[in-house]
Amino acid sequence: MDVTKLKSLLKRRVVIPAIAACAALSFGAYEVAKPASAVMAAPAYAPAAAPLDDNSVAPLLSFDQAMETLAARVTPAVVNVTVTSKVNSPQEPTSDDDDQDGQQQQQMPPMFGPGSPFGRFFQMPQQQGPTIEHGLGSGVIISPDGYIVTNNHVVNGAMDIRVTMSNREVYPAKLVGADPLTDLAVIKIDGKNLPSIPWGDSSKLRPGQMVLAFGNPLGFRFTVTRGIISALHRSNPYGSDRHKPGEFIQTDAAINQGNSGGALVDARGELIGINTFIISPTGSFAGMGFAIPQEIVQHTAETLIRDGKVNHGFMGVTIADVTPDNAKFFDMHKAAGAVVSDVNPDSPGAKAGLKTGDVITAINGKEVTDAGELQMEVTQKQAGDTVHLEVARDGKTLNIPVTLQPLNSKAEHEVAQTGSGKGRWGLSLDNITPDVRSQLQLPENVHGAVIQNVKSGSPADNAGLQPGDVIVSVNRKPTNSASEAANALTSIPSGQDALLLVWSQGGKGFIVLHPSNG
Repeated sequence: MDVTKLKSLLKRRVVIPAIAACAALSFGAYEVAKPASAVMAAPAYAPAAAPLDDNSVAPLLSFDQAMETLAARVTPAVVNVTVTSKVNSPQEPTSDDDDQDGQQQQQMPPMFGPGSPFGRFFQMPQQQGPTIEHGLGSGVIISPDGYIVTNNHVVNGAMDIRVTMSNREVYPAKLVGADPLTDLAVIKIDGKNLPSIPWGDSSKLRPGQMVLAFGNPLGFRFTVTRGIISALHRSNPYGSDRHKPGEFIQTDAAINQGNSGGALVDARGELIGINTFIISPTGSFAGMGFAIPQEIVQHTAETLIRDGKVNHGFMGVTIADVTPDNAKFFDMHKAAGAVVSDVNPDSPGAKAGLKTGDVITAINGKEVTDAGELQMEVTQKQAGDTVHLEVARDGKTLNIPVTLQPLNSKAEHEVAQTGSGKGRWGLSLDNITPDVRSQLQLPENVHGAVIQNVKSGSPADNAGLQPGDVIVSVNRKPTNSASEAANALTSIPSGQDALLLVWSQGGKGFIVLHPSNG
């Protein structure tokens, strides 16, 4: 290559950078040399108004600082609970709260729309038989040594439980105990000097009081929302089990999927409730969240830690509020107390002499304001405890002691127990209360025991029995209560069939139960 061509190539290689450099210099020269009129044409902005003086908003600043302090104090004691559980597909429903869609709609109030009440974000494709699901909820550390309270429906059926702290440390957790009736559970992680939240006193709460809700909504971990107590003593929304205590705290602090098991605290950072569900037409928060009050949570948690289970007491009466409209019919001067609308046969209440129309005004010397409060007090008692009731009857005051029985023995029997603890016939029964009769549209002349649950694959299931069917007789002998039906089925010799007269969907028919070969 000759020198002339080499010089030409060198000039062409630097031509583009040179043009860019020249252009930059040209624009720079214009910026320096542009006329003064061009500079003056740029818009001039007036300075913004000065911020408010700290003194003028001192209360708001103090409030913000207090909220920051409160959130910083509570957040480390609120945990993320991740569970791996085995659930049945919709084709094989169980009675657990984690069942999806149809069964879930029966077990839980309308809170998050279809699906689990605490949010399941990683569902496996539905298939026949059990499936594995991963769920997310919240929990609250209540002791420095690692005891955590959460909702039963968060950990129900869990094969593996993991707890994530706010500092991102992850711990394996074990289930200490669960109580489906109150929807509470206690899990445990190994740790020392862990952050914890002190107990408050939900009996002293008042509507309008400020509260904070903590949890992990929709997978957004360690979220805090602020609101007030909208109402107290909200009744039990679980239509499938009227024995569940109510007395829920209603709040407008935002609660969503994943908040279940999280903390509701007061301005002092004390635990006053466990966030549990919302009621919403859409499945998203609509301004109505509900928490289990501390009075129930603390008693249940301490019992689970001590005993691993809760043996709830049962009195065997149906109760309702005394209202301004009905008070005069019971000779009550004020609308307070719980009126007895039904007494279950052979129940502790019946044996103690309680009657329909009695008004229970106090329990163990504590005034009863409404039916929900009485239900909560009785539910927290142990089977075998004796409660002393003050009862108003026909203008007179009576003192009636009632010795409680275990809740699950009142008539909700697992019928015909065998040595393995499994029901021989695979069904559980309950008495026909006025509410049940109304729900089933059961004629007044039909008496017996209503079927609550049927175990899949059992003799009762094979015979086509379903929840809501009523057993009128066993082996052609009338059964007027759940206990009579249970005793009749239990007395049938092993290996023999049972002939049931069953009311179902408006008619009666005979059904034969064949015992299982196992």
